[in-house]
Amino acid sequence: MRLANKIALVTGAASGMGAATARLMAAEGAKVAVADLLEAEGEAVVAGIAAAGGTARFLRLDVAEEAAWEAALATVTEAWGGLDILVNNAGISGSATNDLYDTGLWDRIMAVNARGTFLGVKHGVAAMRRRGGGSIVNLSSISGNVGQERIHCAYNASKAAVRLLTKSVAVQEGQARIRVNTIHPGLMPPMRTSGATADPVFRAKMLGHVPLGRSGEVEEVARAILFLASDEASYITGAELHVDGGYLAS
Repeated sequence: MRLANKIALVTGAASGMGAATARLMAAEGAKVAVADLLEAEGEAVVAGIAAAGGTARFLRLDVAEEAAWEAALATVTEAWGGLDILVNNAGISGSATNDLYDTGLWDRIMAVNARGTFLGVKHGVAAMRRRGGGSIVNLSSISGNVGQERIHCAYNASKAAVRLLTKSVAVQEGQARIRVNTIHPGLMPPMRTSGATADPVFRAKMLGHVPLGRSGEVEEVARAILFLASDEASYITGAELHVDGGYLAS
């Protein structure tokens, strides 16, 4: 198993890419903390992992609240002894608005996508230093590389912040044997918070820029996360892995 004896925490793990990642990591031998605000959905993911023979527990976590991170890491450490892998996946979409300069939405998106990732990195690094190293995978997006229509600028800005935060921490924490990388998904199944990106007409337009001619699947992102989290990527840090069907190459 690729993650045998590893301890992982995945945020936004009650659905979508986070749930797929939690399931895959558990199947590969990790003990997985399924962190989310959606308790019923998160507990269902945990139950599914247990039914498949894996080890997991649910943690209620608001990623924008520092005290919640402190409590989550304390729980994981008490239960399993520390943290080896952190996947900062939790995020909200910027496409569910007609006002692309909505100040309140800017604040909400930046709080979850940028601040939430920063807090995860801050407390994840502290826990990993005590273990002698670890791997952090932050979910950015193709939206962190390019501008897009019908998407609030905060989404692009927040995902660009995740991209550069990752490189900064990778440089700072290399000597501590902590690797930090980003995944940049392209067009995926709509999120719960999606708006324009769930519209079939808009999605068809976006697909016109994807060389592979289709949207991605959450399991395809999960497999990329698994690789970067595992020891197979032991000499990879500060890198960006685009899981986008070639969108950024076109």
